[in-house]
Amino acid sequence: MYPDRVVSGMRPTGALHLGHYHGALKNWIRMQTEMPCLFFVADWHALTTNYDDPSLIEASTWDMLIDWLAAGVDPSEATLFIQSRVPEHAELHLLLSMATPLGWLERVPTYKDQIEKLSHKDLTTYGFLGYPLLMAADVLIYRATQVPVGEDQVPHVEITREIARRFNHLYGKEKGFEEKAQDAVKKLGSKRAKMYNQLRTEFQQHGKEDALEQAKAMLDDAQSLSMIDRERLFGYLEGSRKLILVEPQARLTESSRLPGLDGQKMSKSYGNSIALREDKESVTRKIRTMPTDPARVRRTDPGDPEKCPVWQLHLVYSNSATKEWVVKGCTSAGIGCLECKQPVIDAVLKEQEPMRERAQQYLDDPSLVRAIVADGCDKARKLAQETMRDVREAMGLSYN
Repeated sequence: MYPDRVVSGMRPTGALHLGHYHGALKNWIRMQTEMPCLFFVADWHALTTNYDDPSLIEASTWDMLIDWLAAGVDPSEATLFIQSRVPEHAELHLLLSMATPLGWLERVPTYKDQIEKLSHKDLTTYGFLGYPLLMAADVLIYRATQVPVGEDQVPHVEITREIARRFNHLYGKEKGFEEKAQDAVKKLGSKRAKMYNQLRTEFQQHGKEDALEQAKAMLDDAQSLSMIDRERLFGYLEGSRKLILVEPQARLTESSRLPGLDGQKMSKSYGNSIALREDKESVTRKIRTMPTDPARVRRTDPGDPEKCPVWQLHLVYSNSATKEWVVKGCTSAGIGCLECKQPVIDAVLKEQEPMRERAQQYLDDPSLVRAIVADGCDKARKLAQETMRDVREAMGLSYN
Protein backbone atom coordinates (compact mmCIF):
# COMPACT_ATOMS: atom_id res chain seq x y z
CA MET A 1 0.00 0.00 0.00
CA TYR A 2 2.70 2.44 0.96
CA PRO A 3 6.17 2.45 -0.62
CA ASP A 4 9.08 0.89 1.25
CA ARG A 5 10.67 3.45 3.53
CA VAL A 6 13.30 3.24 6.27
CA VAL A 7 13.34 5.42 9.39
CA SER A 8 16.09 5.41 12.00
CA GLY A 9 17.42 7.86 14.58
CA MET A 10 20.21 8.37 17.09
CA ARG A 11 20.27 10.26 20.35
CA PRO A 12 22.75 13.17 20.20
CA THR A 13 25.59 12.09 22.44
CA GLY A 14 28.31 14.15 20.77
CA ALA A 15 31.04 12.94 18.44
CA LEU A 16 30.57 9.33 17.37
CA HIS A 17 33.16 6.56 17.63
CA LEU A 18 34.14 3.72 15.32
CA GLY A 19 31.75 1.36 17.12
CA HIS A 20 28.86 3.54 15.90
CA TYR A 21 30.25 3.37 12.37
CA HIS A 22 30.54 -0.43 12.30
CA GLY A 23 27.31 -0.98 14.25
CA ALA A 24 24.90 1.45 12.57
CA LEU A 25 26.30 3.91 10.04
CA LYS A 26 27.63 1.27 7.62
CA ASN A 27 24.11 -0.18 7.53
CA TRP A 28 22.61 3.26 6.91
CA ILE A 29 25.06 3.93 4.07
CA ARG A 30 24.11 0.63 2.41
CA MET A 31 20.35 1.13 2.88
CA GLN A 32 20.31 4.68 1.50
CA THR A 33 21.03 3.25 -1.97
CA GLU A 34 18.29 0.61 -1.70
CA MET A 35 15.19 2.62 -0.74
CA PRO A 36 14.10 6.03 0.64
CA CYS A 37 15.64 6.59 4.08
CA LEU A 38 14.97 9.17 6.78
CA PHE A 39 17.65 9.54 9.46
CA PHE A 40 16.98 11.87 12.37
CA VAL A 41 18.67 13.28 15.44
CA ALA A 42 16.50 12.15 18.38
CA ASP A 43 16.98 15.26 20.50
CA TRP A 44 13.69 14.85 22.40
CA HIS A 45 14.80 11.32 23.29
CA ALA A 46 17.99 12.76 24.78
CA LEU A 47 15.78 14.71 27.20
CA THR A 48 14.19 11.54 28.57
CA THR A 49 17.37 10.82 30.54
CA ASN A 50 19.11 14.24 30.47
CA TYR A 51 16.17 16.52 31.20
CA ASP A 52 18.07 18.01 34.13
CA ASP A 53 21.02 19.11 31.98
CA PRO A 54 20.10 19.72 28.32
CA SER A 55 23.03 22.09 27.75
CA LEU A 56 25.05 19.64 25.62
CA ILE A 57 22.26 18.61 23.26
CA GLU A 58 22.64 21.35 20.63
CA ALA A 59 26.42 21.05 20.22
CA SER A 60 26.15 17.25 20.25
CA THR A 61 23.50 17.41 17.53
CA TRP A 62 25.73 19.28 15.08
CA ASP A 63 28.76 17.13 15.94
CA MET A 64 26.77 13.97 15.26
CA LEU A 65 25.39 15.24 11.96
CA ILE A 66 28.91 16.04 10.75
CA ASP A 67 29.94 12.52 11.74
CA TRP A 68 27.06 11.05 9.71
CA LEU A 69 28.12 13.06 6.66
CA ALA A 70 31.78 12.21 7.25
CA ALA A 71 30.98 8.49 7.43
CA GLY A 72 29.26 8.62 4.04
CA VAL A 73 25.58 9.26 4.73
CA ASP A 74 24.60 11.14 1.56
CA PRO A 75 22.04 13.98 1.83
CA SER A 76 21.22 13.55 -1.86
CA GLU A 77 20.19 9.93 -1.13
CA ALA A 78 18.77 10.16 2.42
CA THR A 79 16.74 12.74 4.33
CA LEU A 80 18.56 14.08 7.42
CA PHE A 81 16.61 16.05 10.00
CA ILE A 82 16.21 16.92 13.67
CA GLN A 83 13.26 15.37 15.53
CA SER A 84 12.16 18.51 17.38
CA ARG A 85 12.03 20.48 14.11
CA VAL A 86 9.09 18.30 13.03
CA PRO A 87 6.47 18.99 15.73
CA GLU A 88 4.09 16.43 14.23
CA HIS A 89 6.14 13.78 16.09
CA ALA A 90 4.90 15.29 19.35
CA GLU A 91 1.31 15.59 18.14
CA LEU A 92 1.14 11.95 17.08
CA HIS A 93 2.82 10.90 20.34
CA LEU A 94 0.13 12.78 22.29
CA LEU A 95 -2.76 11.30 20.30
CA LEU A 96 -1.36 7.76 20.51
CA SER A 97 -0.94 8.17 24.27
CA MET A 98 -4.71 8.52 24.65
CA ALA A 99 -5.24 4.88 23.65
CA THR A 100 -1.99 3.12 24.57
CA PRO A 101 -2.37 0.89 27.67
CA LEU A 102 0.05 1.71 30.47
CA GLY A 103 1.02 -1.95 30.81
CA TRP A 104 2.38 -1.97 27.26
CA LEU A 105 4.94 0.67 28.18
CA GLU A 106 5.88 -0.88 31.51
CA ARG A 107 6.67 -4.26 29.94
CA VAL A 108 9.21 -2.94 27.39
CA PRO A 109 12.42 -4.78 28.47
CA THR A 110 14.68 -1.75 28.21
CA TYR A 111 12.48 0.24 30.63
CA LYS A 112 13.55 -1.66 33.76
CA ASP A 113 17.06 -2.25 32.41
CA GLN A 114 17.67 1.46 31.95
CA ILE A 115 16.23 2.34 35.37
CA GLU A 116 18.71 -0.09 36.94
CA LYS A 117 21.66 1.10 34.84
CA LEU A 118 20.89 4.77 35.45
CA SER A 119 19.97 4.37 39.13
CA HIS A 120 21.79 7.63 39.94
CA LYS A 121 19.14 9.53 37.94
CA ASP A 122 15.48 10.13 38.81
CA LEU A 123 13.72 8.42 35.90
CA THR A 124 10.29 8.26 37.51
CA THR A 125 8.99 10.65 34.84
CA TYR A 126 6.26 10.29 32.22
CA GLY A 127 8.80 11.20 29.52
CA PHE A 128 10.96 8.20 30.37
CA LEU A 129 8.03 5.80 30.70
CA GLY A 130 6.61 7.09 27.42
CA TYR A 131 9.78 7.05 25.34
CA PRO A 132 8.83 3.76 23.55
CA LEU A 133 5.63 5.50 22.50
CA LEU A 134 7.60 8.49 21.20
CA MET A 135 9.81 6.01 19.31
CA ALA A 136 6.66 4.49 17.83
CA ALA A 137 5.44 7.94 16.76
CA ASP A 138 8.83 8.64 15.15
CA VAL A 139 8.33 5.61 12.90
CA LEU A 140 4.56 5.68 12.35
CA ILE A 141 4.50 9.38 11.38
CA TYR A 142 6.41 8.43 8.18
CA ARG A 143 4.53 5.20 7.56
CA ALA A 144 7.91 3.48 7.54
CA THR A 145 7.90 -0.13 6.39
CA GLN A 146 11.31 -1.03 7.84
CA VAL A 147 13.22 -0.06 10.95
CA PRO A 148 16.89 -1.12 11.21
CA VAL A 149 17.53 -2.42 14.73
CA GLY A 150 19.75 -4.78 16.66
CA GLU A 151 18.16 -7.78 18.39
CA ASP A 152 17.84 -5.90 21.69
CA GLN A 153 15.64 -3.27 20.00
CA VAL A 154 13.16 -5.69 18.39
CA PRO A 155 10.65 -5.24 21.28
CA HIS A 156 10.43 -1.55 20.36
CA VAL A 157 9.38 -2.45 16.83
CA GLU A 158 6.88 -4.99 18.19
CA ILE A 159 5.19 -2.42 20.41
CA THR A 160 5.12 -0.02 17.45
CA ARG A 161 3.28 -2.66 15.42
CA GLU A 162 0.81 -3.24 18.27
CA ILE A 163 0.16 0.49 18.61
CA ALA A 164 -0.46 0.83 14.86
CA ARG A 165 -2.78 -2.18 14.89
CA ARG A 166 -4.75 -0.83 17.87
CA PHE A 167 -5.05 2.62 16.27
CA ASN A 168 -6.32 1.17 12.99
CA HIS A 169 -8.81 -0.99 14.88
CA LEU A 170 -10.13 1.92 16.97
CA TYR A 171 -10.14 4.67 14.37
CA GLY A 172 -10.04 3.01 10.95
CA LYS A 173 -13.81 3.19 10.64
CA GLU A 174 -15.03 4.84 7.48
CA LYS A 175 -18.69 5.52 6.78
CA GLY A 176 -19.86 3.05 4.13
CA PHE A 177 -16.44 1.36 4.21
CA GLU A 178 -17.64 -2.07 3.12
CA GLU A 179 -19.61 -0.71 0.14
CA LYS A 180 -16.65 1.44 -0.93
CA ALA A 181 -14.30 -1.54 -0.58
CA GLN A 182 -16.58 -3.74 -2.71
CA ASP A 183 -16.75 -1.01 -5.36
CA ALA A 184 -12.95 -0.92 -5.32
CA VAL A 185 -12.84 -4.73 -5.80
CA LYS A 186 -14.81 -4.33 -9.04
CA LYS A 187 -12.19 -1.89 -10.33
CA LEU A 188 -9.64 -4.73 -10.26
CA GLY A 189 -11.32 -6.39 -13.24
CA SER A 190 -13.29 -9.63 -13.11
CA LYS A 191 -10.30 -12.03 -13.00
CA ARG A 192 -8.40 -10.17 -10.28
CA ALA A 193 -11.58 -9.40 -8.35
CA LYS A 194 -12.41 -13.11 -8.19
CA MET A 195 -8.87 -13.94 -7.03
CA TYR A 196 -8.96 -11.13 -4.42
CA ASN A 197 -12.22 -12.42 -2.93
CA GLN A 198 -10.91 -16.01 -2.83
CA LEU A 199 -7.69 -14.98 -1.11
CA ARG A 200 -9.58 -12.77 1.34
CA THR A 201 -11.83 -15.70 2.26
CA GLU A 202 -8.86 -18.06 2.67
CA PHE A 203 -7.18 -15.62 5.04
CA GLN A 204 -10.22 -14.56 7.07
CA GLN A 205 -11.86 -17.99 7.36
CA HIS A 206 -8.84 -20.28 7.38
CA GLY A 207 -6.06 -17.98 8.61
CA LYS A 208 -3.80 -18.65 5.64
CA GLU A 209 -0.98 -16.08 5.88
CA ASP A 210 0.30 -16.91 2.39
CA ALA A 211 -3.12 -15.98 0.98
CA LEU A 212 -2.82 -12.57 2.66
CA GLU A 213 0.65 -12.04 1.17
CA GLN A 214 -0.55 -13.10 -2.31
CA ALA A 215 -3.44 -10.65 -2.13
CA LYS A 216 -1.16 -7.81 -1.00
CA ALA A 217 1.26 -8.53 -3.84
CA MET A 218 -1.63 -8.47 -6.32
CA LEU A 219 -2.82 -5.10 -4.99
CA ASP A 220 0.70 -3.69 -5.27
CA ASP A 221 0.66 -4.59 -8.97
CA ALA A 222 -2.83 -3.19 -9.64
CA GLN A 223 -1.95 0.03 -11.50
CA SER A 224 -5.59 0.99 -12.12
CA LEU A 225 -6.35 1.57 -8.42
CA SER A 226 -6.20 4.98 -6.77
CA MET A 227 -4.23 5.24 -3.53
CA ILE A 228 -7.42 5.52 -1.44
CA ASP A 229 -8.98 2.43 -3.09
CA ARG A 230 -5.77 0.45 -2.60
CA GLU A 231 -5.74 1.51 1.05
CA ARG A 232 -9.36 0.36 1.48
CA LEU A 233 -8.65 -3.01 -0.11
CA PHE A 234 -5.66 -3.60 2.14
CA GLY A 235 -7.88 -2.91 5.14
CA TYR A 236 -10.73 -5.02 3.75
CA LEU A 237 -8.39 -8.01 3.42
CA GLU A 238 -7.85 -8.16 7.16
CA GLY A 239 -11.24 -7.01 8.40
CA SER A 240 -13.48 -4.03 8.00
CA ARG A 241 -11.10 -1.22 8.86
CA LYS A 242 -9.16 1.30 6.83
CA LEU A 243 -5.40 1.11 7.42
CA ILE A 244 -4.19 4.53 8.55
CA LEU A 245 -0.89 3.68 10.23
CA VAL A 246 1.54 1.16 8.73
CA GLU A 247 2.92 -1.72 10.81
CA PRO A 248 6.69 -1.63 10.23
CA GLN A 249 8.98 -4.63 10.06
CA ALA A 250 12.18 -4.93 12.09
CA ARG A 251 15.18 -5.03 9.78
CA LEU A 252 17.80 -6.84 11.82
CA THR A 253 21.24 -5.36 11.44
CA GLU A 254 24.53 -6.93 12.42
CA SER A 255 25.69 -5.77 15.81
CA SER A 256 29.06 -4.08 15.80
CA ARG A 257 31.94 -6.53 15.78
CA LEU A 258 34.26 -3.73 16.83
CA PRO A 259 35.26 -3.94 20.49
CA GLY A 260 36.79 -1.16 22.53
CA LEU A 261 40.50 -0.78 23.21
CA ASP A 262 40.19 -2.96 26.32
CA GLY A 263 38.14 -5.73 24.70
CA GLN A 264 34.81 -4.54 26.18
CA LYS A 265 32.06 -2.92 24.11
CA MET A 266 33.34 0.36 22.67
CA SER A 267 31.85 3.24 24.67
CA LYS A 268 32.87 6.78 25.54
CA SER A 269 31.79 6.14 29.12
CA TYR A 270 34.29 3.26 29.34
CA GLY A 271 37.10 5.43 28.03
CA ASN A 272 37.97 2.77 25.44
CA SER A 273 36.78 4.37 22.20
CA ILE A 274 38.27 5.91 19.07
CA ALA A 275 36.28 8.80 17.63
CA LEU A 276 35.39 8.75 13.93
CA ARG A 277 37.47 11.86 13.29
CA GLU A 278 40.11 11.50 16.00
CA ASP A 279 43.53 12.91 15.04
CA LYS A 280 46.18 10.48 13.78
CA GLU A 281 48.59 10.96 16.69
CA SER A 282 45.88 10.18 19.24
CA VAL A 283 44.72 7.07 17.35
CA THR A 284 48.29 5.81 17.05
CA ARG A 285 48.99 6.40 20.74
CA LYS A 286 45.77 4.70 21.88
CA ILE A 287 46.34 1.55 19.85
CA ARG A 288 50.06 1.34 20.69
CA THR A 289 49.21 1.43 24.43
CA MET A 290 46.39 -1.14 24.21
CA PRO A 291 46.61 -4.02 26.71
CA THR A 292 47.68 -7.35 25.22
CA ASP A 293 47.76 -11.00 26.33
CA PRO A 294 48.83 -10.86 30.02
CA ALA A 295 50.98 -13.96 29.46
CA ARG A 296 53.33 -11.94 27.23
CA VAL A 297 55.30 -10.26 29.99
CA ARG A 298 58.53 -10.25 27.94
CA ARG A 299 59.11 -9.97 24.21
CA THR A 300 60.29 -13.60 24.14
CA ASP A 301 57.14 -14.97 25.82
CA PRO A 302 54.69 -16.67 23.40
CA GLY A 303 51.09 -15.45 23.53
CA ASP A 304 47.53 -16.45 22.64
CA PRO A 305 45.71 -14.08 20.21
CA GLU A 306 42.32 -15.19 21.58
CA LYS A 307 43.25 -13.61 24.93
CA CYS A 308 44.36 -10.31 23.39
CA PRO A 309 42.07 -7.30 22.67
CA VAL A 310 44.29 -6.37 19.70
CA TRP A 311 43.33 -9.65 17.97
CA GLN A 312 39.67 -8.60 18.13
CA LEU A 313 40.59 -5.53 16.05
CA HIS A 314 42.55 -7.69 13.60
CA LEU A 315 39.37 -9.74 13.05
CA VAL A 316 37.64 -6.56 11.83
CA TYR A 317 40.46 -4.78 10.03
CA SER A 318 42.99 -7.35 8.78
CA ASN A 319 42.99 -9.64 5.75
CA SER A 320 43.59 -13.38 6.06
CA ALA A 321 47.33 -13.12 5.32
CA THR A 322 47.84 -10.56 8.09
CA LYS A 323 45.79 -12.60 10.55
CA GLU A 324 47.85 -15.69 9.71
CA TRP A 325 51.05 -13.65 10.31
CA VAL A 326 49.68 -12.46 13.69
CA VAL A 327 48.73 -15.95 14.90
CA LYS A 328 52.06 -17.47 13.84
CA GLY A 329 54.13 -14.58 15.22
CA CYS A 330 52.26 -14.26 18.52
CA THR A 331 52.15 -17.93 19.43
CA SER A 332 55.88 -18.38 18.62
CA ALA A 333 57.00 -15.02 20.06
CA GLY A 334 58.28 -14.28 16.54
CA ILE A 335 56.79 -10.79 16.62
CA GLY A 336 56.40 -8.28 19.44
CA CYS A 337 53.14 -6.66 20.48
CA LEU A 338 54.05 -3.29 18.92
CA GLU A 339 54.72 -5.02 15.59
CA CYS A 340 51.37 -6.78 15.89
CA LYS A 341 49.56 -3.49 16.48
CA GLN A 342 50.97 -1.63 13.47
CA PRO A 343 48.69 -3.19 10.78
CA VAL A 344 45.67 -2.25 12.94
CA ILE A 345 46.92 1.33 13.28
CA ASP A 346 47.43 1.55 9.51
CA ALA A 347 43.96 0.11 8.77
CA VAL A 348 42.12 2.40 11.20
CA LEU A 349 43.90 5.49 9.88
CA LYS A 350 43.10 4.43 6.29
CA GLU A 351 39.42 4.00 7.21
CA GLN A 352 39.31 7.41 8.88
CA GLU A 353 41.11 9.36 6.16
CA PRO A 354 38.09 9.87 3.83
CA MET A 355 35.95 10.65 6.89
CA ARG A 356 38.25 13.48 7.91
CA GLU A 357 38.28 14.79 4.34
CA ARG A 358 34.48 14.73 4.03
CA ALA A 359 34.06 16.38 7.42
CA GLN A 360 36.45 19.24 6.71
CA GLN A 361 34.12 21.10 4.34
CA TYR A 362 31.40 21.13 7.00
CA LEU A 363 33.82 22.24 9.71
CA ASP A 364 35.05 25.03 7.43
CA ASP A 365 31.50 26.12 6.58
CA PRO A 366 28.91 25.07 9.22
CA SER A 367 26.13 26.70 7.16
CA LEU A 368 26.34 23.70 4.80
CA VAL A 369 25.15 21.37 7.57
CA ARG A 370 22.40 23.83 8.54
CA ALA A 371 21.20 23.93 4.92
CA ILE A 372 21.15 20.11 4.64
CA VAL A 373 19.14 19.85 7.87
CA ALA A 374 16.73 22.65 6.89
CA ASP A 375 16.03 20.89 3.59
CA GLY A 376 15.66 17.53 5.36
CA CYS A 377 13.27 18.97 7.94
CA ASP A 378 11.09 20.40 5.15
CA LYS A 379 10.93 17.04 3.36
CA ALA A 380 10.25 15.12 6.56
CA ARG A 381 7.59 17.56 7.68
CA LYS A 382 5.64 17.26 4.43
CA LEU A 383 5.43 13.48 4.90
CA ALA A 384 4.52 13.89 8.58
CA GLN A 385 1.78 16.40 7.77
CA GLU A 386 0.20 13.98 5.28
CA THR A 387 -0.01 11.29 7.99
CA MET A 388 -1.37 13.72 10.57
CA ARG A 389 -4.15 14.87 8.23
CA ASP A 390 -5.31 11.25 8.00
CA VAL A 391 -4.89 10.67 11.76
CA ARG A 392 -6.89 13.79 12.68
CA GLU A 393 -9.63 12.90 10.22
CA ALA A 394 -9.83 9.34 11.59
CA MET A 395 -10.09 10.65 15.16
CA GLY A 396 -12.70 13.26 14.29
CA LEU A 397 -10.32 16.17 14.82
CA SER A 398 -10.19 17.62 11.32
CA TYR A 399 -13.13 20.01 11.84
CA ASN A 400 -13.79 20.46 8.12
